[in-house]
Amino acid sequence: MQDDSLKAKAIKIKDLAAYNSGAVVSRTIMDRPAGTVTVFSFDQGQGLSEHIAPFDAMVEIIDGEAEIIIEGKSNIVKEGEFIIMPAGKPHALRAVKNFKMLLIMIKA
Repeated sequence: MQDDSLKAKAIKIKDLAAYNSGAVVSRTIMDRPAGTVTVFSFDQGQGLSEHIAPFDAMVEIIDGEAEIIIEGKSNIVKEGEFIIMPAGKPHALRAVKNFKMLLIMIKA
């Protein structure tokens, strides 16, 4: 569900998803038929298991460092960097250390 309380305000993205011990936290920023924008925080060692998405997705690391595996190839992505996970390709994420990311998925 989209959070309309964020409209027409300047907000630090890092502040939208707090770290939670042993957990992955997500917060949907925008949810439209054409795509979604979601902020995630991952505690060290946490991750998302390998899966396939039907759309391209861009991940920007906004804090920390993540291992993002696409088709078996490991990529270390750090704060200020982004990577595009191609549609239909298996990918997984793991927190090398605590990290936060902005996930932008375009469906159209």
